[in-house]
Amino acid sequence: MAVRSTLFLLGAIALLAGCKTAHQVRDPEYAHVAHSVHQAWHASTPVADAVDPVFSHLEGPHPVEEYLQFALNQNPDIQAARKQMEAIAHQVPVAASLEDPKLGMTFYPEQVQTAAGQQEFALTANQKFPWHGKLDARAQLVESQTNMARAQLAAVELATIAKVKRSYYELYFIQQAIAVTEADRKLLGEIRDVANARYKAGKASQQDLLRAELEISNVENELIRLRQRLKSAQARLARVMHIAPQTKVRALDRVPPEQVPRDLEWLQRQAVAARPELHAQLAALERDQRAVELARLDYMPDVTLGATWIDVASAGISPVANGRDSFLLTAGINLPIYRKRLDSSVRSAEAKAVSTARPYDSLRDATLEEVMDLFAQAQSQQDLLTLFREDILPKARQTLEVSSRAYNTGEVDFLQLIDNWRQLLRYEISYRRLEASLRQTLAELERVVGGFTGPSAETIPTPREEPQALPPPP
Repeated sequence: MAVRSTLFLLGAIALLAGCKTAHQVRDPEYAHVAHSVHQAWHASTPVADAVDPVFSHLEGPHPVEEYLQFALNQNPDIQAARKQMEAIAHQVPVAASLEDPKLGMTFYPEQVQTAAGQQEFALTANQKFPWHGKLDARAQLVESQTNMARAQLAAVELATIAKVKRSYYELYFIQQAIAVTEADRKLLGEIRDVANARYKAGKASQQDLLRAELEISNVENELIRLRQRLKSAQARLARVMHIAPQTKVRALDRVPPEQVPRDLEWLQRQAVAARPELHAQLAALERDQRAVELARLDYMPDVTLGATWIDVASAGISPVANGRDSFLLTAGINLPIYRKRLDSSVRSAEAKAVSTARPYDSLRDATLEEVMDLFAQAQSQQDLLTLFREDILPKARQTLEVSSRAYNTGEVDFLQLIDNWRQLLRYEISYRRLEASLRQTLAELERVVGGFTGPSAETIPTPREEPQALPPPP
């Protein structure tokens, strides 16, 4: 009886300890999430708490590297992918561990009479041991899933870097477009002053002055539209960084030179070797191969070992009762005799592995195509930038200068002068658009190839001065 009481006491202590341990929070972030969910359901959360904070130290011009570092630490997509990888990684020791042993108790409402004495209570314990290699196969399968999640995390990080760079250089373009437009508006004001002076001198009609005023109004309208686009671009970049959209993030006025890869074959090799999506697909194929191995191991039986202790009373119907407790050892195996089920399981796992290999080939082909397309875009944009910088912009500025002098002497009408001014403004905006688009293309190319870490590349020249039109002569 004392033995049974001791067993009951130990079982109760183990149960209470297990309940207490089960409620412990081991991840500090989970505690925060649980508290937030509770607050959302059971408390009135102020609206201010639901809005991301404004980080004043990120306002104003900053290099793209600072925004990248902040986004890599704060972006919720990256945090979710990182926690997903951790969740799967913590399943590796679970898969490599034995199942919990089983403990059973048997009570006899009517005591069993034996020569040794009455059997009143039996305690049984058993443990299942999988066939050799099964635990390793399960652990390796989960490890492959962890590798998939790790590659997916790298893909999310590269995608976030590309988003930050695209948003940053879009912001840079809009800032430059505003600066160029404001500079050309000032130039247009000077042209208007020249037209006004010629009108007062009787050398031009009032129509020239009215056209200049109308063109200034059009420029003001364009500036309003550009400033609206500036706020939208700032909100887009702030969203990737997980900060308040009203944070006035800005790009630098002068971006540093950028490296343009020149070796297409190296880019394609780099993409096949380093693109995280391809690594994730390879890890998925490895996972399916582990699943095939595990399915084949199901043909082998698992072993279950156990022991039974029987409490025997010290007195019984037999005069020779000795009251000694009984102790039994048991061993058993499962019988994998349903071959049809086992065969179907193996065939299913093999078919899944084959189906996983096919998307890898498709993704590899799509990667090579994407690298080729982005490489061609970058080369074309680079050539166009050189053409604008060395030929189109200088000629457009010279044309405006000549027409401005000719208008002063009455050799060119005002419409031709304004048309030359408009054309120069378009060329200057197009140049800035190309400059930003090239960096956005390179950001996308960097995402596809998994980062630029290879041979030398050509540098995008940085303009020595801001594109601006020459003012008309006084």
